[in-house]
Amino acid sequence: MRRLLLLAVSLVLTCSAASAQSSQPYAGLEQRPIKALSHQQVDDLRAGRGMGLALAAELHGYPGPSHVLELGDRLDLTADQRVQVQRLFDAMKQETVPLGNKLIEQETALEDLFSSRAVTSESLKTSIAAISETQGQLRESHLKYHLPTAALLDQSQMQRYAELRGYQHPDSSAGHKHSH
Repeated sequence: MRRLLLLAVSLVLTCSAASAQSSQPYAGLEQRPIKALSHQQVDDLRAGRGMGLALAAELHGYPGPSHVLELGDRLDLTADQRVQVQRLFDAMKQETVPLGNKLIEQETALEDLFSSRAVTSESLKTSIAAISETQGQLRESHLKYHLPTAALLDQSQMQRYAELRGYQHPDSSAGHKHSH
């Protein structure tokens, strides 16, 4: 009986805590300088990091230059491949860092519109359109460098890359093996 009572009390407390958390999902976010962006997102944007923007390419067999460089030794990249992938990476950074900074500025401007209570339907529409355009440019800048990077790797390097990134196991094949 005592165990049952303890279990019931524990369950009630757990449910109460979960309910309190779910009713305050934004608690603490009001302290962010830019409410829509975490500190990590701001850092990633400033550094030109991908932030998952190129997952459509990455998860369909189009490796990105950053990860290929990180895995270069394990992929047995040739000296020429390293040079070419480094050039792609550098070019990508040249595009993505300014776009990331632009997006931060645009989000800050949107933040200012709301915090100053100066936002109007028109200023909101204009601000969101600009942010959306920059987000699209940023995503394209990350995605497009996956195409030439993939073209530089041979089939065994592509397979090894997928294995190293955890996308497939070394003993798996493209199809399912069934025994009937």
